[in-house]
Amino acid sequence: MQEIPDIRIEDYAYPLTDDRIAKYPLAERDASKLLRYKAGEVDEWIFRELPALLPEGSVMVFNETKVVPARLHFTRESGAHIEIFCLEPVDPVEYNLAFAAGETCTWKCVIGNAKRWKGDILSLYLPEEGHEEASALDLKAELVGREDRTGIVRFSWQGGLPFSRVLEICGTIPIPPYLNRASEAIDSERYQTTYARIRGSVAAPTAGLHFTPRVMDELSAKGIDLEKVCLHVGAGTFLPVKSSRVSEHPMHREPFEVTLNLLERLISRKGKVIAVGTTSVRTLESLYYVGVGILETGEPQDVEQWAPYTRDYAYSTEEALEAIALYLRRTGKDRLTVGTRIIIVPGFRFRLVDILVTNFHQPESTLILLVSAFVGGDWRTIYDYALGHGFRFLSYGDSSVLWRR
Repeated sequence: MQEIPDIRIEDYAYPLTDDRIAKYPLAERDASKLLRYKAGEVDEWIFRELPALLPEGSVMVFNETKVVPARLHFTRESGAHIEIFCLEPVDPVEYNLAFAAGETCTWKCVIGNAKRWKGDILSLYLPEEGHEEASALDLKAELVGREDRTGIVRFSWQGGLPFSRVLEICGTIPIPPYLNRASEAIDSERYQTTYARIRGSVAAPTAGLHFTPRVMDELSAKGIDLEKVCLHVGAGTFLPVKSSRVSEHPMHREPFEVTLNLLERLISRKGKVIAVGTTSVRTLESLYYVGVGILETGEPQDVEQWAPYTRDYAYSTEEALEAIALYLRRTGKDRLTVGTRIIIVPGFRFRLVDILVTNFHQPESTLILLVSAFVGGDWRTIYDYALGHGFRFLSYGDSSVLWRR
């Protein structure tokens, strides 16, 4: 029987000063620096050179989730401002149905200035003239339930527009708090991958921000199979690990979707599997545990946080993937939709991903733990090099391509 790893988050700190955090993107997406880590050695390239570094015949997996302008500003009759940050739908619970709602829907939200909201109905804050379209919606927010800084909020509006359009008119892109600035027009374009398609994230899968059509075309021309998954990134990606022991840190649930076509491609793969971003890693590595659940219960189930560490598994990766594919064929579905809370820390056994493209992450974060697990604990070699060679950090920063050890 395995055990939950005993890891101290303080062991995953490094000195990240504010001047090393990229506050804005470069003029060209694929002009960022690219660190390559392979067999314990580090060197650097330009991101547009990535196709030349990757092996032919690989399967490269992207997360096609789309960031929604989920940050809304309201006001009380007293004049107090309340910021509401939509996290995930409650009623309807399905993202597509919530975005299609035409009069009202209910979401779990982070509430800024939560203590100043006494439960009265809020009106959308319109600071100046020129907001006729937003004004005509008459968007209201009603507090249904509260828990610390999160709450259940019911939105209602006039005109019959779908909630997705309401957010586009009234909301702003929720850029990460560590940028220490308000959202600007540039973020609407650049805090979004060029291949984003399915609305639902409140944070971008930032490894994908570097990819341009030119890079994608060169990858395809090299014989690399470009595939998509969808994991909606929640606000939990911003949350620090507050407990000294990682075993006490709760992971948030994130829904993901994988097509039957991709499963069949993974089952028959001959080359390497390359994940673009930590969200793609978490999606792909969660598949094994979904498959085990189907083998043992007949139905897909959410992947729990510590499932990879608390028991031994006798099934092969191929058996687990085949179980999902057979389930989908049996039920007449063309895609798997489920959720994961998986946490990837040193000691994790990777079953699918061989190469990872990812940005440089915050100190003492779950993403640093994932990188450390992927490179066999050698994460400091990577981060020391990046710090010493002028790499830019976090969401709008530079990139790395890492071979698993």
